[in-house]
Amino acid sequence: MSKHARILTLPNIITLIRVATIPVLVVVFYLPFKWSDVLASALFLAAGLTDWLDGYLARKLNQTSPFGAFLDPVADKLIVAVALVMLVQVHATIWMVVPAMVIISREITVSALREWMAELGQRSKVAVSSMGKIKTVAQMVAITMLLGLKPAHMVSGSVEMTALLWLAYACLYVATALTLWSMLRYLRAAAPQFRAAPRRRP
Repeated sequence: MSKHARILTLPNIITLIRVATIPVLVVVFYLPFKWSDVLASALFLAAGLTDWLDGYLARKLNQTSPFGAFLDPVADKLIVAVALVMLVQVHATIWMVVPAMVIISREITVSALREWMAELGQRSKVAVSSMGKIKTVAQMVAITMLLGLKPAHMVSGSVEMTALLWLAYACLYVATALTLWSMLRYLRAAAPQFRAAPRRRP
């Protein structure tokens, strides 16, 4: 089997499609139509579901690969970061800016931490935990709802829309709290390496 064949497995193709969805999501979100927010929300939700699907297929078909292990988390972080940046613009309040800042900062910090721990051969100590998966679900639910609730397109005084907006923010803040908690756990697991004596380079 060629190298290209090993890379272009079905799970990896699905992940690549998720990456390709990002510019489409941005364009759809800014279309000057009332239904653009609902379509953007549906696209983000579909992308989130493919995150589960590609992992399931990789295990089911025994098609796990180093390329897939690299690309899958990158795809997730890219689409979440882009969605949060767009939401900060349309939900331009501190209540949106703070969780967006925390979530994006955490992803950068943990990614750097995992790379550093991998260089030390301690990657398993900062592997994804069950808490991280719960955080991801809450985050996806919150962003999906917020993308579909542009303030400019919401019905003024609608009790249903207001309730949905509050629910979306509740999910976002649950995700933010879990984000901080999981980051602190990762940092605590890596703390012995921070205190270790420096190693000499060959």
